[in-house]
Amino acid sequence: MLSKKIYIFCEGAKTEPSYLKSYIEHRARGKSKVISVENTKKNTPVQLVDEAIAKKKSKESTDGDVFWVVYDRESVSKYPREKHKQAYDKAIRHGINVAISNVCFEFWIILHFEKTTQPYSSYDDLYKNSPLREHLKKINITKYEKGDSDLYYKLRDGVDCAKKRAKAINKQVAEASQIGSEIYDYSPYTNIHELLDEIDRF
Repeated sequence: MLSKKIYIFCEGAKTEPSYLKSYIEHRARGKSKVISVENTKKNTPVQLVDEAIAKKKSKESTDGDVFWVVYDRESVSKYPREKHKQAYDKAIRHGINVAISNVCFEFWIILHFEKTTQPYSSYDDLYKNSPLREHLKKINITKYEKGDSDLYYKLRDGVDCAKKRAKAINKQVAEASQIGSEIYDYSPYTNIHELLDEIDRF
């Protein structure tokens, strides 16, 4: 009988895959053969979802395999709401799990240090106006570079706190949002912890 697998498709070519691979290595070393962070050149939510669906329908996958796509909300000017609705609805229809960060993955990084509900309009806005850089200095990162292979290991002491903070923030933001809002409407928001919890349980 073939083992079930988790397939993870990341929009980011560097930061998210590097963080997730290190998390698996650190927290789920024995599961590394059944948890795959896929190499992908797709970089829009819809393209990622389509690639995950194609993998799910391929001969490589078996019943019971789990599929995740990981991407950022990004600025409204880059990805209008309709684009996110299209990707999210398609993912749900095909049984693909979505881990989304609003406005970007770096919001998840901030949660390793503090709880905040401060929204940001873009990555540049977050990088310039959030406490991210000050927090990173505490772990000897004086210049933040996407794809830093050591990033997870420098952050790992804060992972469990980040999970708790994300759950609390998401609940708070959801309760304050308009009825009918979806996760891509919530600002700020990240459910990266749900993917990490899936890895832990698998």
